[in-house]
Amino acid sequence: MASLATSTLVYSTPVRIKTSSKPRSSSRTCKKTVPFLVTRADSSSLLLHAAKHTVDKHIQSGMVVGLGSGQASGMAIQYLGRLLRTGALKDIVGVPMSVTSASEAARAGIPLDVYQDSSQIDFAFDDADIIEEETLVAIIGRQKSQRDESIIQEKSILKAANKLVFMITENQYMGGLEGSIPVLVQALNWMETAEEIDDLFLGDAEVWRRSSIGQAGPMGGDFPFITREGHNVLDVIFTSPIQSLAEVAESLDKVDGVVDHGVISKFPCTVVIAAETGGLNIVHR
Repeated sequence: MASLATSTLVYSTPVRIKTSSKPRSSSRTCKKTVPFLVTRADSSSLLLHAAKHTVDKHIQSGMVVGLGSGQASGMAIQYLGRLLRTGALKDIVGVPMSVTSASEAARAGIPLDVYQDSSQIDFAFDDADIIEEETLVAIIGRQKSQRDESIIQEKSILKAANKLVFMITENQYMGGLEGSIPVLVQALNWMETAEEIDDLFLGDAEVWRRSSIGQAGPMGGDFPFITREGHNVLDVIFTSPIQSLAEVAESLDKVDGVVDHGVISKFPCTVVIAAETGGLNIVHR
């Protein structure tokens, strides 16, 4: 990461503001460090700090809130429900991004609404599989294995939100990313689409059709995973570092048969990073 110049603001807890000294044409990444009186903890307790901070800092009474999926999002949903039950927050409506988050929110007592294209969402929080350092471009959907889960719906809610926070651990925030990007493709001619994607990233990635039952090889076996919209999922597994997620997403968008993918770029965006020391690093763009 580029060297960071430092300035200080006054908060109820000590906060350090760091801004990149690298010139930027259109946006700036701003980083805060929020310390806690914790030395080391497991990922669950670290993410709980991130979840509580996200709810306390960003959610106010009367908001429509997009409810994400994942461990940190589940904790944020439970905490939000607790604040509603105690009266600390009122008149919150949740818009779930998945069946799982809808179930968690219902158990927590959060009133729910169904997402529509015209939905007005004040704020949304979500987990991410990994986030590209500096750019804050995220990958979601690496782990989705339930038919009722939808990358399309999740991205739609995230993009519709006026403000967005991702909650991750520090090993999920890095440059030179590797690993997979899920790509939704039309089921009818999925193999032609897979071959085109394979040619696009020749030597840098492998393309596997996701199976609904364990690992079934590159073709997805006899029971390929089918999304609720009826699409196949191709896992584009990068074996070389990804230099730019935005460029990869742009290339995928141009491939015939590609419906959507797990790369999301949304600004303004905040990333709450749970550090192994017990503190939180807050990155804005």
